[in-house]
Amino acid sequence: MFTPYRELDALLADLVREVRDILGDTFVGAYVQGSFALGAGDLHSDCDFIVATTVPPRGPAEAGLRRLHDEIPTRPGHWTGHLEGSYADITSLRDATGLGTPWLFCDHGHRVLIRDTHCNTLHTRWILRNRGITLAGPPITGLVDEVDPDALRAGMRAMLPGLMDELRTWASFELGWTQRYAVTTYCRMLFTLHTGEVTSKRGALEWARAMLDPRWRPLLTQVAEDRVRGWDPLDPPRPGGMEALYEFAAYAESLARGG
Repeated sequence: MFTPYRELDALLADLVREVRDILGDTFVGAYVQGSFALGAGDLHSDCDFIVATTVPPRGPAEAGLRRLHDEIPTRPGHWTGHLEGSYADITSLRDATGLGTPWLFCDHGHRVLIRDTHCNTLHTRWILRNRGITLAGPPITGLVDEVDPDALRAGMRAMLPGLMDELRTWASFELGWTQRYAVTTYCRMLFTLHTGEVTSKRGALEWARAMLDPRWRPLLTQVAEDRVRGWDPLDPPRPGGMEALYEFAAYAESLARGG
């Protein structure tokens, strides 16, 4: 068992088998990262994966992967529409020197692969190295070096002040989902600033409830309890929810500045 869900385990096994056939000798290994690797995956999660390759997929291999990921969401079942991950060559996957290299990427809910740096982050490497689940291939610790905790902290400190502006480029602030996502992301960033490690959405909210100013507990509790609402284009934020988010964002930015 890789996850708590038999259907997802079967899909991951099929994915590995089909990807092996497509990549041939360039296949190195397949790994689960993200919320399932962190022990917090649920029915509202996507399933994040990394496939390690000797070289970036090109030509017939790339075409085969594109056909596969176009077809998977047409299969029956819940999880076929909830895979997300990248095909990472082992050279750029190894350490921080590979940051900025676009990997062939399957975005959650999409059928067209793109080349993107979405998974090419320090926090992905930290999860893989410390919590990654091996589906096939060698232990991930042989492919990914230890991540410098101070580099993780520096990355969060640089990203945190721009989070709201970045969110506005792709998320609607008319949705309750966006409010929950933003609050949770701030908590994950603050957790990493404090610990030099990475945790799940649920773990970050639990940490924040215990460690941050108690005045934020009602907001953090609301966000945690509302996770079951999932992504719903007709579900607006709770009354006062966005105002609370903006106040929490200012508070998080002050902590990141050392306030």
